[in-house]
Amino acid sequence: MTVRLPAAERRVQLLDAALGVFAAEGFQTATMEAVATVAGVTKPVLYQHFPSKRDLFLELLRDVGTRLVETVGAATTAATSAEAQVVDGFAAYFHFVAAHPDQFRLLFGEGVRTDTEFADAVAVVEDELARFIAALIEIEGLDDNERLLLAYGILGLAEGTGRHWIAAGATGDVDALAARVADLAWLGLRGRRGPIS
Repeated sequence: MTVRLPAAERRVQLLDAALGVFAAEGFQTATMEAVATVAGVTKPVLYQHFPSKRDLFLELLRDVGTRLVETVGAATTAATSAEAQVVDGFAAYFHFVAAHPDQFRLLFGEGVRTDTEFADAVAVVEDELARFIAALIEIEGLDDNERLLLAYGILGLAEGTGRHWIAAGATGDVDALAARVADLAWLGLRGRRGPIS
């Protein structure tokens, strides 16, 4: 028998169950029946909250994206200097990747990019993160559009590093990885030029 939960709690439970199913099987293979089984509910209960598998997956992308944005936003807001914002932002990002590899893969995996609606949902997350980064760029002479363009490049650095790190087994010190990427980005955020050797 399905235990009755308040709607908000049930929705969270269903999203958590869906995350495990979609992470293990992918969107195409996963079924609503599998999600219902993992959640311990009937399919009609699942369909009361999410009319289709596509709606459920889109909500999951938004939910995971919101968690990542809030994590990075909280870290950069709490920092006490511009450099600390960069270091703490990357640390928060990579700790999220380390703690939630399934969520990271779900959000930034290749399968999401092949569907326009899913790609659009991820683009909203990327845009929010890029705007955080753009606000940290202090290179004289750049307008807002140029700052945002460079911010997307730095975000690509974090995403690419995260994907490769997970594929390689996500081993090593998370803080050391974050610090190395932050060092690389910090010079670019300030427009500093060092010797090229």
